[in-house]
Amino acid sequence: MVNEMESKISAAEWEVMRVVWAQDKVTSKEIIDVLQQKKDWKPATTKTFIGRLVKKGILHTEEEGRKFLYSSAVNESDFINSTLDETFEHICNKDVGNAIVNLLSNATLSFKDIDKIEKVIEMKKKEAVEEIPCNCVPGQCRCNNCSSGH
Repeated sequence: MVNEMESKISAAEWEVMRVVWAQDKVTSKEIIDVLQQKKDWKPATTKTFIGRLVKKGILHTEEEGRKFLYSSAVNESDFINSTLDETFEHICNKDVGNAIVNLLSNATLSFKDIDKIEKVIEMKKKEAVEEIPCNCVPGQCRCNNCSSGH
């Protein structure tokens, strides 16, 4: 699983990781070429982000001749799931459903995606509860369960 340190990456570092995940093993030049097209970054900028990701332990480095090959130390799917889990840990349990609805509303989905979602919803209906309990300390959310007066 992805540890807390690894899940803290900037939007720019995400851009680098998307290139690495897409290529499996990649040189800094290949990362630079992709991100110059997309972001118009200077090579030094991209190298800075690569260095940060190596330092965080998210990128592996191996020497091949005179160049370095970079590969991901974390699985893309695990990383994304860990990031989503962490996001949901920061909001009230009662708001998770609305956050998922917003994600679905804003996502472009294929028919296959929708079929998978419908299957999960059918399974979730079997374990649904009438009301989700608030998990916040008083004053941290707007629930009636909290004594914040909202």
